[in-house]
Amino acid sequence: MYDDTSSTLWSYMNPADRPSFTRAMLDNFEEWQRQIARGFGPGKVPLRYLVLGSRASDVFCFGGDLALFQRLIRERDRDGLVNYGHRCCAILHRNLEALDIPMLTIGMVQGAALGGGFEALLSFDYIIAERTATFGLPEVMFGLFPGMGAHALLSRKIGSAMAERLIMSNETYTAEQMYEMGIVHQLAEPGDGVNATRDFIKKSERRHAGLVGSRRATKEVWNLQLSELNRITELWADTALELREQDLKVMNRLTTAQERLAERIAAA
Repeated sequence: MYDDTSSTLWSYMNPADRPSFTRAMLDNFEEWQRQIARGFGPGKVPLRYLVLGSRASDVFCFGGDLALFQRLIRERDRDGLVNYGHRCCAILHRNLEALDIPMLTIGMVQGAALGGGFEALLSFDYIIAERTATFGLPEVMFGLFPGMGAHALLSRKIGSAMAERLIMSNETYTAEQMYEMGIVHQLAEPGDGVNATRDFIKKSERRHAGLVGSRRATKEVWNLQLSELNRITELWADTALELREQDLKVMNRLTTAQERLAERIAAA
């Protein structure tokens, strides 16, 4: 939904089943980015803010497609795992670069952001989260690690020691805790995420150029190249192929829990 008064594009994930990054969802993200790059920016439709939220009740995103991962691991399909990871990294890196448009990107979180869903948020310029939102990286639970940006981005944002602690903790963090770490930029009351985002946009208008320039300067300092993300995701794929049957059973239980939640959301 495009708001021409503030040059803001409001976008929402609206998954048909589990709120995770299935291959179909990756297709949607790639097309989303192509359409924005083709239709918006200097000399085209003005775009100053890009917002991403989720229509899944109480869930931003559960992250990677665990059902797909299990199948690819059992089939010993390294190429399939690497291809999936490279697609995620390319989407994340394009978002990190704001699609080469002088705009601010905003992740609006109104529920659980876990695994790859949390990693995706780290590529946004600003994260606005309702106080009831939760964050976590559960991959260590089944012997894996987050392979699509967490190490690279968290190390740059909060330092490598704190990043390692967060990645290996298998804990669920509140929005307040993420705010104290500096990962979440603004808190909103439950149910007020949209209004808080609108307010943030309104307050940012007079300093938009400075904010865009500051974010670009930060990314210059980070010097995060797509090749670095790809190398990490290849390590992730190799590690995934070393998982034992008991690890895959844990992954399967988590997948089943996600599917049950998706069914409850659909029924509601």
